[in-house]
Amino acid sequence: MATSDIEWTEATWNPLAGCKIVSPGCTNCYAMRMAARLQAMGMTKYAGTTRKSGKRHVWTGKVNTDRTALSAPLAWRKPQRIFVNSMSDLFQEKADERFIRQVWRVMEKANWHTFQILTKRPERMLAVLSKAAFPVLPNVWLGTSVESGEYIGRVDVLRRVPARVRFVSFEPLLAPIIDPDLTGIHWAIVGGESGPRARPMEPWWVEELRDACKRQDVAFFFKQWGGPRKKKTGRILEDRTWDEYPNVRVAL
Repeated sequence: MATSDIEWTEATWNPLAGCKIVSPGCTNCYAMRMAARLQAMGMTKYAGTTRKSGKRHVWTGKVNTDRTALSAPLAWRKPQRIFVNSMSDLFQEKADERFIRQVWRVMEKANWHTFQILTKRPERMLAVLSKAAFPVLPNVWLGTSVESGEYIGRVDVLRRVPARVRFVSFEPLLAPIIDPDLTGIHWAIVGGESGPRARPMEPWWVEELRDACKRQDVAFFFKQWGGPRKKKTGRILEDRTWDEYPNVRVAL
């Protein structure tokens, strides 16, 4: 079981490795740093996925599939919330559609789990999942990442994706997003950037999104304040934690 310390999930499953920077939210990606370490350790799965650029490592754009990991959730008998490709993006351009279909079959068979898929490429998610080969699975939640108002259009695309549960991850939140339209969205995650180069997040940015969720009846999950030492800054907002999850029955 690949247990996870990501606050909004319970386990991770990575049948795909490697990615590509597409927007400012990717700049300090934790998965990029971790992939570089795993590559340096000689893990075949991450071979060639990162390269040195100045004082840091960045994605090369190479994508490796891990067929040995493909069937892993079928062996996990305890029901879990599983973050799919926490180290990559299932809907990036170089992810083979045939392999995505294999991932879909596994999630369909492992219907006792809840799978959470997050992408910065909702256009490709829409193009792929609109095909008859990809049935809508009630145990699969589909989401997109939005780091600033410049990328709020991703939510418009997500609304068109066939899904029982749709969610938006406003993380890392790099700028205020004022009164977003969350029609058709069931869940919002908000969090600041963490790590050695973390960019700051203002409290009122979080409060604005929390209030938008309240007005529009969207479940709100506050993940973290972030910063270089995220454990120190914690995840308390206005004297409490916010750990709401979507009402799946309503979403159906």
